Amino acid sequence: MTPLLLGHRGTPRLHLENTMRGFQAALDAGLDGVELDVRRLKDGTLVIHHDPALKDGRALPELVAAELPEDVPTLEKVLSWAADTGAYLNVEIKYEQAWPDDRVARTLDAIRAHGLGQGVIVSSFNPLLLAAARRHAPEIERGFLYHRTYTFGPLDLVPLVLRGLGAAAAHPHHTLIDADLMAQARAGGWRVNTWTVNNPAEVIRLQALGVAALIGDLPEVLLVSR
Repeated sequence: MTPLLLGHRGTPRLHLENTMRGFQAALDAGLDGVELDVRRLKDGTLVIHHDPALKDGRALPELVAAELPEDVPTLEKVLSWAADTGAYLNVEIKYEQAWPDDRVARTLDAIRAHGLGQGVIVSSFNPLLLAAARRHAPEIERGFLYHRTYTFGPLDLVPLVLRGLGAAAAHPHHTLIDADLMAQARAGGWRVNTWTVNNPAEVIRLQALGVAALIGDLPEVLLVSR
């Protein structure tokens, strides 16, 4: 099985993360697409940025679009790029609060508007955001992110969460993946997409186990699987 290969926030070892230059570099290197993060500005603009603040300390929820640095793209710009290039997108809606805000519906509406429903999966660590996504756009796939140290409840509850969300995929950190997890995923009908894989031996191990997607910082490492 050849897994889908996605650049983690683009190509962060070569270019600023979550930038158009980094996203295009991931495609140019031979990857299938990218993973990216969605946040919201004060004026409602949806932007691609991992942290809640810029490097100069300004908090994104306190900014408007006109104050945004040129290297921080809007969601709209990235979706247009994906529609033009055919890049696959793993769109993570960042956990900013427990209850869903308007980012969920507006992100999904934008994905629909660009005709990208089949080339996108929406992911989050917050199952409440994914439940809202299921209600708003059940046809757009959802993936539940989880990790040993920051996940809702015990990890043995993850299958219940995945079933409750109608998730298409489990998104565990790569250190959680073994044959038992893969068997559980197959029994539940979930693909396994994993992050952040930056070691060639780990790429080979995970490919042999049958993961569906590998997300990493280094294109040349991910491409070992091909």
